[in-house]
Amino acid sequence: MSVQDDVMALGIRSDAAYVGRFTRDLSQSRAAGHGAIIMFCMVPYLSLFVHESYRKLKVIDPTLPALLSSDAEVIVARSRHSLKLFEDNRRGIEGQLAYFRDEISPAHEGRFLNNTWLKAARFLETDLGLYSYDERIITTTHAAAFHLGFEPATMLEDGSGPKLRAVYEEYGRFFRGLGARTDSGEKTFMSYLDPKRFDGHSNDVRSAKYYSQVFNGGNSPDVNRLLMVLRGLMNFVDSVVTVGADSRTVEYTVFKMRFLTLYQVLGSLQMLHDERSGDLTPQSMRLIEKITGTPTASLIMDRASKPFRNTLMHYSLDSRVDLISVDVAQPFFGLVPIYFPSHDVASFIETVNSCIEETTSVIEAWATA
Repeated sequence: MSVQDDVMALGIRSDAAYVGRFTRDLSQSRAAGHGAIIMFCMVPYLSLFVHESYRKLKVIDPTLPALLSSDAEVIVARSRHSLKLFEDNRRGIEGQLAYFRDEISPAHEGRFLNNTWLKAARFLETDLGLYSYDERIITTTHAAAFHLGFEPATMLEDGSGPKLRAVYEEYGRFFRGLGARTDSGEKTFMSYLDPKRFDGHSNDVRSAKYYSQVFNGGNSPDVNRLLMVLRGLMNFVDSVVTVGADSRTVEYTVFKMRFLTLYQVLGSLQMLHDERSGDLTPQSMRLIEKITGTPTASLIMDRASKPFRNTLMHYSLDSRVDLISVDVAQPFFGLVPIYFPSHDVASFIETVNSCIEETTSVIEAWATA
């Protein structure tokens, strides 16, 4: 096998192994009753692993039988692309805003509002669920609809459960084919979550009112809808996926999830700042500049380091990298000193951790200001 093949195979196996351990812990955790909330958060990452590994397998063997149904392939792709946020080339900023405004929000309103027979009580109805861990929102029902990959109206139909279950059973079969196991390996964050720290089912709100009160205020509810997605993603990778982790070890897939989320959030905020400044208040502009203008954010978003992100995302080495410097026995294949020459692995991880904490803190302050 070539070095390129080794990197690809190791990345795919690492992610599949993590998924196997996470699946095991999902059913055995004390917090298993909140498993649906965690799955809302995890699905875009699972879809990323499926989508990118499947693409690589089909290139290696064009005669490979279909490992996913055509319906599942569409759902996987849509879910995976949700992680691109504003950098989704098919939608861009305007397309993502329109998707929430014209599809996700109306689907929830149609399903959950105007159902009470007593019209005077309809003001009590809600169409947005907020789910938190340690008093920090990690996802919402609107964000879940965005990430799950199903058509929003279809997902909310009565009797949709078996359709969703069938697709995720395909995910399971696919990961098992990649070597995922549920009978061995270290525990994942799911094993350490405290069920008492979840607070979700009682936090149902009217979306129109809620979106007028967060982030950028009442003049831009469309922008606020997407900013809530960014908020949930950052809180999840900051405060949930590292629960119970040993800070002395490097968990490849956990770092990958955290780094890619940080990268996409920073890039999306910069795009929002540059392309939609007219939608933002002066305070919002300043806070985005505070987030994206730090030395650590600049380091991570530097164009010269994008191939590092691409390798984590797509399982492929950049064609320009010196293969002699690649070492699959080292963390992240020895790529850290290539793309971040002022850092070794330990200092780079510390830098990424710091940037995640700083970014999450400012986004939380911005959301609740």
